[in-house]
Amino acid sequence: MMEAARRDLTRMRESTAAWRELRYSALPDGQDEHEVRRAKVLWALQYDRRTEDLPLLRFLAEQEALCRRHAPFQGLGSQAELVGFLLAEHRQVEDVWRQHAIKRANFDTWCGYDREHLFAAGVEATVAYVQDHPDRDDVLELVVDEDDLEPWAESRREWFPEDPADEDPLTWVERALLAGERELARAELDRWAADRPRDLRTLDALHHHLTELGAFAEAARAQRDALAFVEGDRDRAPAWLTLAGLERQAGEHRAAWEALRECRTALDGVEGWQEIGLGLRYVEELFLLSGQAERELAGEVFAQAHREAEGVDLSLVICQAAVAAAGHVGDEIAVRRYEKLRDAEQERISSGGYDYDED
Repeated sequence: MMEAARRDLTRMRESTAAWRELRYSALPDGQDEHEVRRAKVLWALQYDRRTEDLPLLRFLAEQEALCRRHAPFQGLGSQAELVGFLLAEHRQVEDVWRQHAIKRANFDTWCGYDREHLFAAGVEATVAYVQDHPDRDDVLELVVDEDDLEPWAESRREWFPEDPADEDPLTWVERALLAGERELARAELDRWAADRPRDLRTLDALHHHLTELGAFAEAARAQRDALAFVEGDRDRAPAWLTLAGLERQAGEHRAAWEALRECRTALDGVEGWQEIGLGLRYVEELFLLSGQAERELAGEVFAQAHREAEGVDLSLVICQAAVAAAGHVGDEIAVRRYEKLRDAEQERISSGGYDYDED
């Protein structure tokens, strides 16, 4: 994987014409056609840092800002953090606007992208530089303490080491998954887990990455083991809910139903659960299971989902799952009811029902 990344970086250094292979380019499904190749070049740049690569880094930062702005599921993304850090290490004041473009790309970047990136050239120099720019106030409201910059930069250097041998082993799992090298990802995950204690951190990482690999039965086993470490209804409810989803995806519908019943018991100890995301996820999982289980079990789960749905505001995805589940169990009255709710929610969204100000 890294050999190919280094070859790509060499080509980019030899000719700026090759940079077109790294441009943000949206596919019909909204994904970025060149995301993986751009990521590989960034990984190679992390381990081979040169002053003369500044123009390439600037180009990559601009493309990552576009990718984050137009990504169908938004998010921050490790590539944006990596390119932002590598660019910040050059400490050029004019890069404040490239950093600002990443920061304001979407809601997740606005919340999660460190504002220190914008002031890497120094707070005083950056404040002076932006004074005549129309977006000056957007930057000035993010000002950090000068004394915080170097500790922040040092923590980022530890997060993105120059030597591949110093990298967190799970980073290689994540990168292999992004690159589509699933066998490598599984091998790296197994190597990481081999000598580790089966504690909560290990089990959480296993269930997360095994899920990404589609190994749902193994992920469910890891999640079930993790429940032994979870205390309190507020933590146990989402843990059981996660297990239910994994069992469902593994085709173990009875086990999924039992996990959902345990989740419901834990929810009794969570005040106002119907009004938070956890409650919505619980109802959605009920509908998903009832839409996939064998007929007798599906009817039992659907009846529970139908009752619980009365107490929550159904999102579009829940309505869609409810329509499919009602059809699966053959309840035509429920099909029509949830179709009406689905269509009304779709209309609300299409007419601008969400008031999101990205600024």
